Amino acid sequence: MKAKILIVEDQFIEAHSLERILIRAGYHVCSIARSVPIALNIIEKERPDLVLLDIYLQGTLTGIDLAKSLNERKIAFVYLSANSNKQVLQDAKATKPYGFLVKPFREKDVLVMLDVAWYLHKQNQDTALKPNSVVVPKSTVNRGYKSLVGNSRAMREVIEQVNIVAESDISVLILGESGTGKELVAKEVHRTSDRKDKPFIVVNCAALPANLIESELFGHEKGAFTGAIEKRIGKFEQANNGTIFLDEIGELPLEIQVKFLRVLQEREFESIGGKLTRTNVRVIAATNRKLEDEIAAGKFRLDLYYRLNVYPITVPPLRDRKSDIPALAKHFTTQFAREAGKEITGISDPALKALVDYSWPGNIRELENIIFRATLVNPGPLIEQIGLPGEKMSLSPSVGFTTMEETERNYILLVLEKCNWKVAGAGGAAEVLNVKVSTLTSRMKKLGIQRPKN
Repeated sequence: MKAKILIVEDQFIEAHSLERILIRAGYHVCSIARSVPIALNIIEKERPDLVLLDIYLQGTLTGIDLAKSLNERKIAFVYLSANSNKQVLQDAKATKPYGFLVKPFREKDVLVMLDVAWYLHKQNQDTALKPNSVVVPKSTVNRGYKSLVGNSRAMREVIEQVNIVAESDISVLILGESGTGKELVAKEVHRTSDRKDKPFIVVNCAALPANLIESELFGHEKGAFTGAIEKRIGKFEQANNGTIFLDEIGELPLEIQVKFLRVLQEREFESIGGKLTRTNVRVIAATNRKLEDEIAAGKFRLDLYYRLNVYPITVPPLRDRKSDIPALAKHFTTQFAREAGKEITGISDPALKALVDYSWPGNIRELENIIFRATLVNPGPLIEQIGLPGEKMSLSPSVGFTTMEETERNYILLVLEKCNWKVAGAGGAAEVLNVKVSTLTSRMKKLGIQRPKN
């Protein structure tokens, strides 16, 4: 039997549009309330399972006021309104809703959001009964999230969230500090979805020059502007029927945000100098910024935030999942030893303890790079020294490199190969080595490093 739902919305058209969507889907709509007092009266009489709740209502009380009462009664709720400033948004999020639905409502979005909200509510109820446990669906195990290494509570929650959204088409917003593995999470969402055999297109919004972003995302026609000597297919068209991952979405200029919002709302875009094109693409976005602060500063559109924030996944920093460090270290050691053709059996206990005790400001990306360096210079089957920042390493002559110059050359070569010979930009060798692009190109020239010809 489907959940009993109360709609709290003072706009007649929106309220009855929602009611029709829910009834067609087999839900029981117990009533429609246009104010908080009316809603409370209905709740006492009918005890709904879930409430769809607008923020601004008739009377002096708001949906946020009602949300506090719903939390006390342990009734699930989803906000409907997207018309709010930063403070209202923060107050709404503080009530811990199960999501936000943006007007005008699309039937598919409504039904998926309800499924997600109801599932999360049941999970929270189970966790309340077993406060020290995290309930992970059995299907998670069968999906085999090989790239999401770790069994900490924080990581199991991420895996559970990926499992929830895998089979739907709703937009996903992945939040987290730099280096936490947001792109890996995005890839797993795609890999375990119905779109897994279709394109997965990655766009680093921070790496796109401002004057090329629109063309990169939406494409252009030949002759559309000076220098447009041929037609260009944009990333959204390349991702059709698949998934597009927009990393660092907070870097998009406001004028591009408007066009992107249209893609989310209308499933169509317009290339430069071209015509409207329909698209069937799932959007996954990520950012290490606090978008609420960007909204307050006028740098990010509130309506776009709500469209993206249908289902947020927060990837924890490595310092909050230190129990995963041994497994991650083993994973990277095995990977890099295989790539370097070395037989390394593991990491010594003192070295492993040093890894666990370190604060990891650069998160998993920093751990990956440090294990990479340690694997490269390690002389024996067991890694004894890690080389954490501020830590001196003593290299044995048996490492196999006769000079420091040869060691540096081989190190840079391995990094370049790992980065597919990409020098600059996100994921490039300069970023991995934490040096300026000009410094790296200078060292490559001095060391005689050239990209192999295909």
